[in-house]
Amino acid sequence: MAKIDNDKVMAALAEIQEPALEQPLVSAGLLRDVAIKGDVVSLTLALISPAHPHQAEMEDAIRTALAIVAGVKKVSIEIVLAVPADPRLQAVGKSDIKTVIAVASGKGGVGKSTVAVNVAVALAQAGASVGLLDADVYGPNIPMMMGIDRLPPVTDQNNIPPAEAHGVKLMSIGFMVKKEQPIVWRGPMLHTAIRQFTQDVLWGQLDTLVVDLPPGTGDAQLSLAQTVSVTGGLIVTMPQAVSLEDARRGLEMFRQLSVPILGVVENMSYLELPDGSRMDIFGSGGGEKMAAEAGVDFIGAIPMDASVRVGGDSGLPIVISQPESPAAQALRAIAAETALRASMLALKNQSNQIPINIVG
Repeated sequence: MAKIDNDKVMAALAEIQEPALEQPLVSAGLLRDVAIKGDVVSLTLALISPAHPHQAEMEDAIRTALAIVAGVKKVSIEIVLAVPADPRLQAVGKSDIKTVIAVASGKGGVGKSTVAVNVAVALAQAGASVGLLDADVYGPNIPMMMGIDRLPPVTDQNNIPPAEAHGVKLMSIGFMVKKEQPIVWRGPMLHTAIRQFTQDVLWGQLDTLVVDLPPGTGDAQLSLAQTVSVTGGLIVTMPQAVSLEDARRGLEMFRQLSVPILGVVENMSYLELPDGSRMDIFGSGGGEKMAAEAGVDFIGAIPMDASVRVGGDSGLPIVISQPESPAAQALRAIAAETALRASMLALKNQSNQIPINIVG
């Protein structure tokens, strides 16, 4: 049996790229624990985001590269998740949270909360530690959509334990008021609530905190930007013109607050009919056109499906209740792409930090 040459193994692996980063896996530190035992090469592939869209491509590239190394008969790949931490979060005391994704729309009723809930659950299903913050103080729907109506016992008001459902930690003002009770608050009270939800909740170690923002461009958005450095924002719209106009305002709000845009998602994009044809109830291509005009990426269209509404009403998101449905598949793809873009921004922020040495 020919002995496997370690140098040839490492040389073969050095050529493999991380497609999203456009960097070699080895130099990026994403290929780890390479070991040779007999005719088997084992290694660990670290993914920078859950449900990485290029995972299969990278695994295939590793196996193909090692297959031509003399003596290699088998390749064993262990997958681990290694979400990079956005250093700007550490600057506001959130070192336990690696990335923050804010989901916004300029208009109500476009399915923003539905997207936020299903993105959070899909990322948790993919192995990430995820939190979901309901920042829509005036219309807190997250508890109902996640199927939970109360927090664990609170023993210290300065350290609030989050609720947990479907593998996601969550916090909402809806846990603290009666369902029919309106929230009649001025800006300073809302700002205090947002600050408490980001800084006083015992989120623990999170790969991602998904924040469901209220519609519009008001106090909640400003308070979040002032309290925590959001890694990136996701804009949700519908194809109809009035939704697109308001969504563009939400997008420009993120720019004004210096929040990078992760992309645009079009919800209720079309209705698939029994014969396989599509009906564009609210128009066609509006979200993609708006994204192009704004110079940002369009990252997914979600078809209309009654099961999405049923899942939201029953507390069982569609990525759980109907995982093979077109809507669930679209939402999982959007979650994967959104998380990948947030991780890439976190890495960019790491590289932009300038170390300062203070000589005493």
